Amino acid sequence: MRKDEEQSIADVLKQFIATNKLEKGLVEAEVIRLWPEVMGSGVAHYTNRVTLKGKALHVYLSSSVLREELSYGRKKIIAMLNEALDGDYIETVQLY
Repeated sequence: MRKDEEQSIADVLKQFIATNKLEKGLVEAEVIRLWPEVMGSGVAHYTNRVTLKGKALHVYLSSSVLREELSYGRKKIIAMLNEALDGDYIETVQLY
């Protein structure tokens, strides 16, 4: 279907993403990409896996000491990632 009015590429992409319900997957991919950048290489080194299920971020770490340390900064982690994502996509952080 062709529309007569002109649209920007950004608008067309947003419409495509919304129509095909791709936002959830794109946000999860962006969280995975941003994790090392936001948390730093030291934390990224001990991170085995990062997933986003709903609004819960699940982080699997290989260091129990780091897991304990990060558990005290959950609110800061949520704030930093939501700021990097430019939205409120994360509400809780689960550390494993």
